Amino acid sequence: MTYALTDDVWHARALEPELFSIVYRSYASQVLGYLTARGVEDPEAVMQEVFLAVLPRLQTVTGGVAGLRTFVFSVAHARMVDDHRRRRRTPVVLPFEPDLDVREESSAEDEVMERVSPEEVQGLLSVPPDDQREVLTLRLIAGLTIEQAAEVMGKRGGAVKQLQRRALIRLREQSAVKKYVMP
Repeated sequence: MTYALTDDVWHARALEPELFSIVYRSYASQVLGYLTARGVEDPEAVMQEVFLAVLPRLQTVTGGVAGLRTFVFSVAHARMVDDHRRRRRTPVVLPFEPDLDVREESSAEDEVMERVSPEEVQGLLSVPPDDQREVLTLRLIAGLTIEQAAEVMGKRGGAVKQLQRRALIRLREQSAVKKYVMP
């Protein structure tokens, strides 16, 4: 049996668990409409928050059905204000659109390739083992992505990243040794 929320039902069922269900059925659609009309980002989630705040305080509400209605909508209003404040404080996240990126700065790889002669590149590439050399060649000279280089080499992307990291460390160590050994 379902009950409409009247002052008599309110007083008679004040201590029964079914009271919350009656309150929810009576006001949920109105609260949802209010939150939607007020521009809440996720009105259904906020409506649930409203009723979660109302439930433990049902026994303390005075003024009968009118007092309850006022209480429910005052909680809904407070949650709506909280939602608007939260959105004002949260920065807007815009998706990156590469076609609109007009920056003209070159990458570190491009600068190195412009400054190092082909003979120096060959000399540098003779330092790491074959698999590391292959990764550097595919990534830096051919300009492939990690995923593309992995596909060419028949390896996983993580393995290619690790090979590239090891090769660059080896080259860095080799150039440090040359700096201190050569006069």
